[in-house]
Amino acid sequence: MIGRSMLKKPANKLTRTAPSGWRKVRNIVHWSPFVQTYKKQKYPWVQLAGHQGNFKAGDQGTILKKLCPREERCLLRLMNDDLFPFVPEYKGQWDAECEKYLQLQDLLKDFDNPCVMDCKIGVRTYLEEELAKAKEKSKLRKDMYDKMVQVDPSAPTEEENRLKGVTKPRYMVWRETISSTATLGFRIEGMKRCNGTSSKDFKTTRTREDVDQVIRSFVEGYEHILPQYIRRLNDLKSALEKSQFFAVHELIGSSLLFVHDNTKASVWMIDFAKTQPLPEGVHIDHRSPWQVGNHEDGYLIGVENLCDLFTSVNTKHRLTS
Repeated sequence: MIGRSMLKKPANKLTRTAPSGWRKVRNIVHWSPFVQTYKKQKYPWVQLAGHQGNFKAGDQGTILKKLCPREERCLLRLMNDDLFPFVPEYKGQWDAECEKYLQLQDLLKDFDNPCVMDCKIGVRTYLEEELAKAKEKSKLRKDMYDKMVQVDPSAPTEEENRLKGVTKPRYMVWRETISSTATLGFRIEGMKRCNGTSSKDFKTTRTREDVDQVIRSFVEGYEHILPQYIRRLNDLKSALEKSQFFAVHELIGSSLLFVHDNTKASVWMIDFAKTQPLPEGVHIDHRSPWQVGNHEDGYLIGVENLCDLFTSVNTKHRLTS
């Protein structure tokens, strides 16, 4: 655990302006390595999931993410929590090109040509209020019907096929069942290998066997770093069980970022835009099955399954090498 004396606290509500000497850079493009040059040094980082245009180059060793007040509140609390070593350091707000950003530690800056994998954690990726809102204004959506058919032509009911439409609540719930979100408490959003190839075609990666294969592909040629991933996941699980922040928050749509190169590996919690405090009087254990109204997120289900899967991949590698 990093001592609190070593923690550089971000200044709450502090806003800084990007130096005029910085040349303007274009927003990151999905799946492309984004190399920031600062004083002739390069700091590569990659956006695997999320919305194009949310990120920009920051100061040396940092990235800028568009300001989300809810995410900022989470980061400020996490800087003084047991989970501090597992999240990017928050360095305050930053103004750039008439936009406000969160200035965050660049998690890839100490890695050489890193492999990166983004896993969305939890048994659902939508807030209960989003589902309730969708039910209030429920109408048939042809675009969502088309997306459903594209992934699984057998998914719509006879009635939905006849009407060529599905409601948003129906689509939201169905979407979680086609991936490992519903079965394992996480799903793989995207992956970039060290050889430069990348993919985010994991919408129907659902079974333990499917995910096992993807993880083996992710660490292929770097199996020696598997014990580091396993230790990090176990340490994260212990920190989650001690964390005051985790005890009183519902974590939805948050990811674990896996990063390794030839010598080191690490895992961080990222993306807190949908993380919110639990309603007064509500308590969750992050493991119990979700039912509408109980606010369970299944976060620990995902972490524990990831730990088991990485351990299994490591055991198989040792037996065959």
